[in-house]
Amino acid sequence: MSDAAGLVQFMMAVGEMARGARVPSIQPVWKRELLKARDPPRVTCTHHEYDEVADTKGTIIPLDDMAHRSFFFRPIEMSAIRRFVPQHLRKCSTFEVLTACLWRCRTIALQPDPEEEVRVLCIVNARAKFNPALPVGYYGNAFAFPVALTTAGRLCQNPLGYALELVKQAKADVTEEYMRSLADLMVNRGRPHFTVVGTYLVSDVTRAGFGEVDFGWGKAAYGGPAKGGVGAIPGVASFYIPFKDHNGQDGIVVPICLPAPAMERFIKELDTMLNANDQPNRVQKSTTFITSAL
Repeated sequence: MSDAAGLVQFMMAVGEMARGARVPSIQPVWKRELLKARDPPRVTCTHHEYDEVADTKGTIIPLDDMAHRSFFFRPIEMSAIRRFVPQHLRKCSTFEVLTACLWRCRTIALQPDPEEEVRVLCIVNARAKFNPALPVGYYGNAFAFPVALTTAGRLCQNPLGYALELVKQAKADVTEEYMRSLADLMVNRGRPHFTVVGTYLVSDVTRAGFGEVDFGWGKAAYGGPAKGGVGAIPGVASFYIPFKDHNGQDGIVVPICLPAPAMERFIKELDTMLNANDQPNRVQKSTTFITSAL
């Protein structure tokens, strides 16, 4: 029914009325026709997020023996990761660097066949990609799943900059034409599910505004998804969630769900990156584990 921006807008409206407002400060806009398919539909862009990939090697993560951990990344951890970013890619966002890092560490941990295709899907808010932009108050879905695609061998054997370039290009692919093409694909193929085989999906809700919702008791102590990577597609999705640690320091919580052996390998790989300057046990001690609520 709605993306994170629309959901937060709805929650803010309910909060305003709970505090006594007669109407919400931002009037809702339905107008689903703004994103309807063209007539006739014409898919003009490549949408690898909807590739039909058979799970011939059993790469969809099983439900049994799953480990759930939430990792807290403060500025010190992000600075440690950025040491691996090559000079020509230094102008990159926290989302791009963190996604490249987690995608690479996760793939190493899962140990897929080196020739297997792996992909990361980055949820991109496309509201501002349109000309004119979608109106303030639009409640519907307005995001895409652009894909960074490579083989497991290339991702694991190349330095972080390789993954980072792929992530940056995937985000740049989202234009108004991309969104129009996506709407047409939905009609032509009957709203397919995004590809799950070899996939890691990430969604950044650090700026969505969940923590600003106030139902009359003050702003939220925590605002965002409760857990990641569970349900119908175990281990596939993670969210980047704003959080303050017990010292009041801002950072990003990332829930990760993996088979227990892979989780141990993931922690080891991440620890190796964060301890590049021989600062021991940064993941275990400096980076906070926050147990996901299950």
